[in-house]
Amino acid sequence: MKVGLRTPSLSKSIAARSSWKRKVRHSAGLKAPRGYGWLTDPKKAAYNRIYNRTTFSIWDLLKRLVK
Repeated sequence: MKVGLRTPSLSKSIAARSSWKRKVRHSAGLKAPRGYGWLTDPKKAAYNRIYNRTTFSIWDLLKRLVK
């Protein structure tokens, strides 16, 4: 498990925003409410919760500096 600063990737951030799976899910209205990841995929939800609490991005640092 990674701890500390996440390495930014421009190509991955663009890919996540223009994903065809995301477009289909959003246009069909099949989104689950926030927090329902525990029901759809508990193992991935647990991993993501730990990962997001132990790492931070360069954008998080910039937000803290601007405050």
